[in-house]
Amino acid sequence: MATKDYIIAPSILSADFARLGEEVNSVLEAGADWVHFDVMDNHYVPNLTIGPMVCQSLRDYGITAPIDVHLMVEPVDQLIQSFSKAGATYITFHPEASDDVDRSLDLIKDSGCKAGLVLNPDIPIEVLDGFLDKLDMILLMSVFPGFGGQEFIDSVLEKVTKMRSIINENSLETRLEIDGGIKLKNIKEVADAGADTFVSGSAIFGEPDYSEIIRKMRDSLKA
Repeated sequence: MATKDYIIAPSILSADFARLGEEVNSVLEAGADWVHFDVMDNHYVPNLTIGPMVCQSLRDYGITAPIDVHLMVEPVDQLIQSFSKAGATYITFHPEASDDVDRSLDLIKDSGCKAGLVLNPDIPIEVLDGFLDKLDMILLMSVFPGFGGQEFIDSVLEKVTKMRSIINENSLETRLEIDGGIKLKNIKEVADAGADTFVSGSAIFGEPDYSEIIRKMRDSLKA
């Protein structure tokens, strides 16, 4: 995996929402690749965050970078349609939150977005059997979703390695994303296990200098 192929996607869950457009601009200018949305519905997960209007407002503000939308909601189909219209680039969801995973994936693809599935730390990768050829992204959660700022669950590294082997053995172009507790101290270890796309919230937005922390993360990935 060449360093340029690594994607850093700051989660706006940790940004200052009073000045969100400015925050997103700043983190992209600092070297981030994508913008990550953690969409929670206070039903599938015990928290309530942001909806498609925030996505649309960032597009209207002039944000052109890919927007990576992780739906922690149930059901998923209506919000898939809403986020695709609002300017999402990637839309991922949890298979257990959909009545018909194939239909939901097709809905994403038909809307012109890239599609992915998300596995919580306790969900086996075998759940993805039968869907792999439809996925642009596989997101492995390294915390249990619902709240930002949690610590990385080390046992997920083995899952990342297994998933990378499956992607490589099947010659898939699928991105392998990791979300939860990604910091400067562990991003290299997670990359070595096989991840190529890294969601990081408080570890970036909690720093006074976004450029410095992103540069340090990239330096660590190069090491």
